[in-house]
Amino acid sequence: MPNHDLPASVCTCFRVRKLARLMTQRYDRELAAVDINLNQYSILRRASRTPQTVGALAREIGMDRTTLSRDLKPLVATGWIELHSSEDDARQRLIHVTANGKRLLARAQPLWRKAQDHIDASLGRARVDALHAQLDRAMAQLESGAEA
Repeated sequence: MPNHDLPASVCTCFRVRKLARLMTQRYDRELAAVDINLNQYSILRRASRTPQTVGALAREIGMDRTTLSRDLKPLVATGWIELHSSEDDARQRLIHVTANGKRLLARAQPLWRKAQDHIDASLGRARVDALHAQLDRAMAQLESGAEA
């Protein structure tokens, strides 16, 4: 039960991270039916578009390359992805989603959609659209180093 006697945090990062945790919990509850979490789903979904290097996927997700490499290990162990050396540079590893990984994504997508629909209904579509727009602007500004 929330304590309404405490002042709201003035820390933007705290608020964004708490919101992210609450939303992640919703997605994770749904995705548990296919034994993956939201982070794994996001990695698989983005990697399934086209084979790409670990570094490129890390940049797309906004994740540190080392953290992504660590998060890929269980996906490799389950046979959902494979890592291959790049033809251009043997030091770079390309991420390939396997047929098993694609089947898992097909089973997980409706579960992800259910969580997304719940969040949209809870917050209201207009608020979600406004939140997306604000987050997109904030990410663009912070990534470019621009001043507000």
